[in-house]
Amino acid sequence: MRLCLLAIFFSCSFARGGCEPKMVNIGAVLSQKRYEQVFKDAVAQANNIYGKDKFKLNAISVTHKPNAIQMALSVCEDLISSQVYAILVSHPPQSVDHLTPTPVSYTAGFYRIPVVGLTTRMSIYSDKAQVWFDRDWTSSCWKRRGGAQKRLETLLEERETKNKNRNYENLDQLSYDNKRGPKAEKVLMFSQDTNLTALLQEAKELEARVIILSASEDEAAAVYKAARQLNMTGSGYVWMVGEREMSGKALSEAPDGLIGLQLINGKNESAHINDAVAVVAQSIQELFEKENITEPPRGCVGNTNIWRTGPLFKRVLMSSKYPDGLTGRVEFNDDGDRKFAHYSILNYQKTRLVQVGVYNGTQVVLNSQRKIIWPGGETEKPRGYQMSTRLKIVTIHQEPFVYVKPTMLDGTCKEEYTVNGVLIKKVICTGPNETIPGRPVVPQCCFGFCIDLLIKLAMTMNFTYEVHLVADGKFGTQERVNNSNKKEWNGMMGELLGGLADMIVAPLTINNERAQYIEFSKPFKYQGLTILVKKEIPRSTLDSFMQPFQSTLWLLVGLSVHVVAVMLYLLDRFSPFGRFKVNSEEEEEDALTLSSAMWFSWGVLLNSGIGEGAPRSFSARILGMVWAGFAMIIVASYTANLAAFLVLDRPEERITGINDPRLRNPSDKFIYATVKQSSVDIYFRRQVELSTMYRHMEKHNYESAAEAIQAVRDNKLHAFIWDSAVLEFEASQKCDLVTTGELFFRSGFGIGMRKDSPWKQNVSLAILSSHENGFMEDLDKTWVRYQECDSRSNAPATLTFENMAGVFMLVAGGIVAGIFLIFIEIAYKRHKDARRKQMQLAFAAVNVWRKNLQPYPTDITGQLNLSDPSVSTVV
Repeated sequence: MRLCLLAIFFSCSFARGGCEPKMVNIGAVLSQKRYEQVFKDAVAQANNIYGKDKFKLNAISVTHKPNAIQMALSVCEDLISSQVYAILVSHPPQSVDHLTPTPVSYTAGFYRIPVVGLTTRMSIYSDKAQVWFDRDWTSSCWKRRGGAQKRLETLLEERETKNKNRNYENLDQLSYDNKRGPKAEKVLMFSQDTNLTALLQEAKELEARVIILSASEDEAAAVYKAARQLNMTGSGYVWMVGEREMSGKALSEAPDGLIGLQLINGKNESAHINDAVAVVAQSIQELFEKENITEPPRGCVGNTNIWRTGPLFKRVLMSSKYPDGLTGRVEFNDDGDRKFAHYSILNYQKTRLVQVGVYNGTQVVLNSQRKIIWPGGETEKPRGYQMSTRLKIVTIHQEPFVYVKPTMLDGTCKEEYTVNGVLIKKVICTGPNETIPGRPVVPQCCFGFCIDLLIKLAMTMNFTYEVHLVADGKFGTQERVNNSNKKEWNGMMGELLGGLADMIVAPLTINNERAQYIEFSKPFKYQGLTILVKKEIPRSTLDSFMQPFQSTLWLLVGLSVHVVAVMLYLLDRFSPFGRFKVNSEEEEEDALTLSSAMWFSWGVLLNSGIGEGAPRSFSARILGMVWAGFAMIIVASYTANLAAFLVLDRPEERITGINDPRLRNPSDKFIYATVKQSSVDIYFRRQVELSTMYRHMEKHNYESAAEAIQAVRDNKLHAFIWDSAVLEFEASQKCDLVTTGELFFRSGFGIGMRKDSPWKQNVSLAILSSHENGFMEDLDKTWVRYQECDSRSNAPATLTFENMAGVFMLVAGGIVAGIFLIFIEIAYKRHKDARRKQMQLAFAAVNVWRKNLQPYPTDITGQLNLSDPSVSTVV
């Protein structure tokens, strides 16, 4: 018997055609009793269309309870205990009980039972916490996003719950996404205890003139009343609201020109019930055809088991499509909100609401027969914003575009003049003082190219400004936050995007990375990248006069002098005509001595006059003529090369450009770099072909351009890659620096503004006008093109003492040698004189001795006969 019953059970499970259809309970939480019958009729109608022999729907309904606890108990005892597959929930009967659907959502969600909202459009149910809450309506949050107004500026919001606060924070973040269009300038939260006058005064000081209000009827009425007292309901303002803010008491205080969105069939609860039941029935039918369904949990007491089929049922429910609903096409997005919702666009005109258009889910269709009347009775659409005339300007210390000097003791800026006699215009700028430890923020004086441009723009476009220096001293690049994938802008870019500044007036390079986030004006200066190196100034040494010839040549010349002198001596000595005389009566001339030959050889080479000691023989004179020609060629070549070496600049071996082998093949012997987190750094990082160079530069990059330039001057850095306008100016001011190579990565400097800035078009037009009328050229002449070094280099080149010091040292050496030799000569002369005197004395003694020897015998020759014993010898 048990086997038979088991077989029958399995046959019913796999072939329901022969068994009773499965009973499927659907629960509902309705606003009023009268809608319970509507719900039952809708279920009965769905049974005629869906399920048939597979399942049968059964309606179980309750009404809203006055508080959340009673509502949760009712859901457990009346609905979940009946094993409902889904729960439909409508809006509460009283607006103050708008959160009573929350316990329904949380209780059913705990057991994984899907909840379908009917007419409750509170944005809280779009929060991710309500993952089991599907809506056949569109939440207020998304309704405002889909409005016709392109520019959302100020959002006034009633603070109701923490969840709602979080939801509007999400809306605020969404509004800052430039790709999605609208942007909220500021979100102002308020409650019943908030001073609305002070709050609205804060909103009035913003640029925004489009105000989106989300509040209850009573709060909305109070906001309208306070706004009217502050003249915020007149011309230029736009008020956009939802249904609550233009109903009941709120409508009586609403300003003329109010724009509101009202969901078509939004209050038709009967239609929503029918569409919701149809969608649930359609989803259950699809589920029964594909899957084996487990039973939903029964009751809440002591039961913590979730419905295993619940997640699958929710996915099927969210993917269902019901095109022929009484409220229109029913379809859900990934968040469970209904798509393709239709809204009526209402305009408050003279105490009544007038429909001026519709929003069909994709676009706005305005009624051409009924024009919108804007606040103040205007028929032209307001701009939605007012242009603030007080701008916050951020800049950076970068000479010659922005100079920074300390203020005087009285807090003012000292008057100074340019080299051209033009008075320098200075402005007070607050920022970190780099010269004081701790970098305190103090008032300083800013002037330069960009400051003159700012003053010109302010006069042209009629705005005032306050200038401050960027806090971190950087131009701006994206960097990771806490080693995460999230990136944020730093430097001037970060301050502009963060609202700390309205405009960047600085030498900010225009590139694609920055242009994606901010708006650039037309370039006020075109430039590129170049390379700065230290100029190799040739140093003059004592042997500078010997540089025209190599050492080998000098040795050969010196050797030739002496060889020629010896040859002249020999030729003149052995020539039969070496002692030439005209006739026999004349005295014979002396032959050329070796010293005379040396004197002649050096005299011809050094082009000195030869008065005597010339060769006497014809053969020696031929050699002398050839030697004179040789000396002429040598001296002429020496003179020409000496001028080239000592006067003209010798070509230097510099960097040829970005493709120089020393840059393309980096080594530790040649260090080059740029500024960290700058546009140049971004450029090298993005270029694949420059990746090798970037890896080398990354280790040596500097914090600022000034530090890098000083490092080049101190020989700590061999090459610095930076903006050509800055480096060319530095090279003209610091004569030991020079730019080299052709420009690359040509771009321009522009003024940075936020994407939504109302000034962007006017600034570009003013810059173009300044180019046309010559103002930019005047700024170039005043600040950028002042070249001090070039004017000095154009002066005629002259020899200095340093160039010829070696020659003077040679003369001094000759003088010293002469003095030394004269002392030797004097000593030699004294020695020779002493010897001569000794010889004279000896000769005198001999003569006396001879006289005394006259009586002694002599031999036949008259010599003293020393052999005679009578003659003694004196030694």
